[in-house]
Formats: sequence, structure tokens, C-alpha cells
Amino acid sequence: MRLYLVQHGEAKSKEEDPSRPLTDRGVRDVKRVADFIAKANIRVGCIVHSSKLRARQTAEIIANELKVEKLEESEALNPLADPSIWASKIREREEDLILVGHLPHLSKLASLLIIGREDKEVVRFTMGGIFCLERNEEGKWAVLWALRPDLT
Repeated sequence: MRLYLVQHGEAKSKEEDPSRPLTDRGVRDVKRVADFIAKANIRVGCIVHSSKLRARQTAEIIANELKVEKLEESEALNPLADPSIWASKIREREEDLILVGHLPHLSKLASLLIIGREDKEVVRFTMGGIFCLERNEEGKWAVLWALRPDLT
């Protein structure tokens, strides 16, 4: 199984807009990454995003580029959510999946999957960036590749 962890694109400040939608730059960055992974033939059946507007917008852009029709919302992907919730949910899945969320949650989830501890930073996310993790037959996770918007 491959798991794609995406940090939402750059969002407006709370002072500028309390709902914190993506900035124009955030939209452009996410579109560039989404276009790149679409050309790389990344295929998933579902994209799950947090309940925050910026994550939903990021997920919608990626879904549009990858032609994914199934979008789901999960509060367990919110910034301060417990990463063990998704670590458990992923154990039950076989199909490749994209999760769109926030820091510190995504960083903790990646660390929990890779080294079994959420308190150590294993990967460094960037807004609009994506990490591809792969689970082997023994259920162990490793980073397969990463992409930042400025590399596309």
C-alpha cells in the first residue's frame, strides 16, 4: 500500500480571513504538485481531508487533477488530532490513499508509522508538498519519495 501525505497549500492568515482559504500562491503550488503527480500516474480511489477549508480546497484541487471522485472529510486529520487514530485506520486498508491535513498532525503520523514514535520528527513537510510512504509485506513503512511545490 502507498500512503500519500499532503500538507495543505499556503492559506490566508486568520486576521485576513478567519476561514483561512488558500492564497493564490497556495492554489498555484497545489496545482503544480497535483499536475506533476497526475503525470506520474498516481492513482487512488479516495482522498481524505480534514474539516478545515484549506485542506478541503487542497484535496479538491488534487482530486480534480487525478480524476478522483471520492472525497471524505475526517476530523481525525485536524491539526491537533491524535495520529494513532489514522495509524489504526490505515492498518485496515489495502488500497492507496491520499490524506490531506496539517502540522503537527501529519508530521506525528509519519513518525508514528515510520519509527513507531510520534514525538520525533522524521520528515519535514512543506505547504502544498507531498510524501509518499509505502508499506511492505511485514507492515513496515518507509518513505518512497517526497515532492515540494518548488521542485515542480
